[in-house]
Amino acid sequence: MRVLLLGGTADARRLAGLLVHEGHHVVSSLAGRTREPLLPAGEVRIGGFGGVEGLIAYLRGERIDVLVDATHPFAATMSEHAAVACAGLGVPRMVVDRPGWTASPGDVWHRVASLGEAAAVIPRLGRRVFLTTGRQGIAAFAELDECWFLARSVEPPDAVAPKRLDVVLDRGPFTVDGERRLMAGHRIDVLVTKDSGGPDAKLVAARELGIPVVMVNRPPAPPLGPLDRVAGVHAVTRAIAEAETRHP
Repeated sequence: MRVLLLGGTADARRLAGLLVHEGHHVVSSLAGRTREPLLPAGEVRIGGFGGVEGLIAYLRGERIDVLVDATHPFAATMSEHAAVACAGLGVPRMVVDRPGWTASPGDVWHRVASLGEAAAVIPRLGRRVFLTTGRQGIAAFAELDECWFLARSVEPPDAVAPKRLDVVLDRGPFTVDGERRLMAGHRIDVLVTKDSGGPDAKLVAARELGIPVVMVNRPPAPPLGPLDRVAGVHAVTRAIAEAETRHP
């Protein structure tokens, strides 16, 4: 099968390795926002497609049999383009399921709909803020002069940023012990993150330290069409194997 894998996540890299091992032709598409991304197995393309029309042209030109959307849950534009393009061509679309986080006893979460709402909530919760929303979201907090920020990202921020900002350049996965030391050492009193799902070491550490969390909710997912399917990593590989047996 010829698979276009919209990636950039750990799940996508894992899935690419499994599919390549099974003999499929896999092209992983990365947005190109990180200068030195972790590259998956198989072929890799970096950069956008040029909107829906560009993606349609790519799917048709490369004779893609199935598109797998394993992007970050907040990559809403790319997911929307994929849904529209696949529906227009009748190409099956599989979405890798990445459940969001659920609060546990002891958590103090404040759910908001956007980074702007997160910035509005922060001043009444704390003054020393740990930002784990990615470097492109840092600009939303630039006007909060009364707060000090610790931001973590793979690369330095390249946009407007708060005046009082320290940046930790690091890439996960992270451990609970490491997150606890980082937050305690910087006297963090509020954590800001996106509901991306996956490993939740920082949330466990925040719970143990009694630190409130500002949780940015996910954007709405594109509606599913008749050829679309949502599944975990291994279920996607099984579905593609089943589709291969039916492929003319």
